[in-house]
Amino acid sequence: MDRAPPSAGGTNIEDESPQVEATIETDEATITDDAELERTLGLTGGLAIGIGTMIGAGIFVFPGLAAGRAGPAAAASFAIGAIVALLVALPTAELATAMPKSGGGYYFISRGLGALAGAVVGLSLWFGLVFATAFYLVGFGYYAVDTLAEVGVAVGEGLVIPLALLFGAGFTALNVTGTENAAKLQNGIVVLLLSILVFFLGYGGLDAVGLVGDRAAPERFAPFGTMPVLTTAALVFTSYLGFAQIATVAGEMKDPGRNLPLAIVGSVLVVGSLYVVTIFVATSAFGSEQLSTFGETAMVDVGRHYLGSIGAFAIVFGGLLATMSSANASVLSTSRSIYAVSRDALLPRRASRINLRYGTPHVALGLAGGPILVLVATGRVELLAEVASFLHLIMYGLICVALLALRRDEPEWYDPDFRAPGYPVVPAIGAVASFALIGFMQPVSQLTGIAIMIVAAGWYAYYARDVKLKGAL
Repeated sequence: MDRAPPSAGGTNIEDESPQVEATIETDEATITDDAELERTLGLTGGLAIGIGTMIGAGIFVFPGLAAGRAGPAAAASFAIGAIVALLVALPTAELATAMPKSGGGYYFISRGLGALAGAVVGLSLWFGLVFATAFYLVGFGYYAVDTLAEVGVAVGEGLVIPLALLFGAGFTALNVTGTENAAKLQNGIVVLLLSILVFFLGYGGLDAVGLVGDRAAPERFAPFGTMPVLTTAALVFTSYLGFAQIATVAGEMKDPGRNLPLAIVGSVLVVGSLYVVTIFVATSAFGSEQLSTFGETAMVDVGRHYLGSIGAFAIVFGGLLATMSSANASVLSTSRSIYAVSRDALLPRRASRINLRYGTPHVALGLAGGPILVLVATGRVELLAEVASFLHLIMYGLICVALLALRRDEPEWYDPDFRAPGYPVVPAIGAVASFALIGFMQPVSQLTGIAIMIVAAGWYAYYARDVKLKGAL
């Protein structure tokens, strides 16, 4: 029997209705009205997307900030973040194999829970990615200044924000000229970055345990108690925002029932392990108190400690690559989020217009790049990171709720190639853990996130309250 999902319905106040594409899936391709996506991505390709999107801030921007909050126990903070990400990763993999469409978490929630939840998540995700991208760009600015200092050009921190603004505009323009250009840049960055990290963390780890050089002096693991470990986990969760991006390429993945969950879970495990080792290596070099005084570029001093000027330059270069990679990927993701929401008539249709010359959503890219540059100008690193985490944690929690709802209702069209183990316990704990982590954030971050969600809900009530999306594939 053919499973016929419900169709999207209703219109927004401009009398625009959702654009829903018919999809045919085969073992070789995913075929829509507009394109035929060949299944060319294997497990390695999926892992590269997840690792390349996630790796960056956790290693190059957070160690000094996290050590100042939690001491060596910041390693546990990163481990907690990885556990929460894993609890969400399994439901995400199931939903992605059931609904292999672009839009990721927004798409799953709007089809599983309805247009209101979808609008709040979709519009909040837009701003969540904007905050994350601004955070990455400010980190990039710090590393750019340090790079100039390492080659003998001292310019001072006054150039951090101007450089971040310049490159933010550059990444937006790059994505307008075509995703192929952006993807080539991304792949090259990831290969170089992983090469630097494997060598540096390998040597630093051997040094820290005394197999090379002198053994590091022991330090109390949690000098500030348990609560800072949890508040630091809420801060550094920004480091895990990329794993769900793998779900957006489900339609291009070979054997998605096997490769998609392995790629999502595997990328979280690889990146989480790198983060934990980084904190161990960094706090072994200086101790958490001294490390915290080095700020956003503390890892440069860690590199100098272990390998001299060569180590410092390697980390500076790696930090540039990592923050560049994260910022570039996030600009692309932000524009695709706006594009998906616009096609569903929750934003004006003109936001999903495609540039005829380059084939990219140039209006959506403008709506991404503009707010990013405004937030970069604030330079508030921790606030930018926490608000990004807040808005993504809301989405991750609702992904788990959407899975619970779809498993309960079991509509005829719901036929995933992979089913998350441990139902209903795993998605239930994933939802609770995602929402609970928000409780450990700074009040200003919580209030900012709540305000964005209220505005998103108000926009839906004003602009698109008659649009129906639940179950519409």
